[in-house]
Amino acid sequence: MKNIVAWLGLGLMLVSFVWWQILSTPRPVNSTSTRRSATPAPFTLVVLDPGHGGQDSGAMCGAILEKNLTLDIAQRVDRLLQSQGLATVMTRVGDSYVSLQDRAAVTNRARDCILVSIHFNESKKTASGVETYYAEHQAAPAPRLVSWIPFFSGPAAESPTLASQSLARFIQEAMIARTKAPDRGTKPEQLFVLANVSTPAVLVEAGFLNKDEIAKLDNNDYRDQLAAAISEGILRYRDVLKERQLTLAVSGQGTE
Repeated sequence: MKNIVAWLGLGLMLVSFVWWQILSTPRPVNSTSTRRSATPAPFTLVVLDPGHGGQDSGAMCGAILEKNLTLDIAQRVDRLLQSQGLATVMTRVGDSYVSLQDRAAVTNRARDCILVSIHFNESKKTASGVETYYAEHQAAPAPRLVSWIPFFSGPAAESPTLASQSLARFIQEAMIARTKAPDRGTKPEQLFVLANVSTPAVLVEAGFLNKDEIAKLDNNDYRDQLAAAISEGILRYRDVLKERQLTLAVSGQGTE
């Protein structure tokens, strides 16, 4: 009986501590701070997420497996971004299985980052083209001292994540310009790896694994173009953020 009472007391203390931390989390106190936070700062890290891996092969067409294609493209993007001075991290570096939860966790542990997840579509019918997804609502970051608690989930954002939508548009436009593939557009979709991170995040579907597109996807030069396009979209997004920050800084000096 004494042990039960002791455990109940410990549990009550933990709940009280967590509740106090939530209530004491700083809130924006004026419209100026809220307005400035609407423009995200330029990121310093890109999380590259090659879809599937290990026992999860993803889509397949003959001997071509999606998990191998996604890793190949991610590695090419990785080299291109690093050559431009951007730090990168990959959710997997070999043919290993990584759960969706772990992929999101890698991103949420990082600071000042964006997430680009790379996939290929599956269709036995005639289909072609590239498309890029973003989450319409993303998880809010958990309070710093309670984020370790299992199953803690922040509330969904109140409006579509404009940063992710912008990143998706820049990557999509670059892929169309580079590959001349049919433009399937950018689309909102509550995919787990996008909806459960609190940073700008997109998922690229870089083609279809079917008889109509497999030849070009198996071509080394075409993969170079895909990787270059994804890299260019990321860098263009970063440049736009820098331009906006500079404009805000100049405007702020003028009103002081």
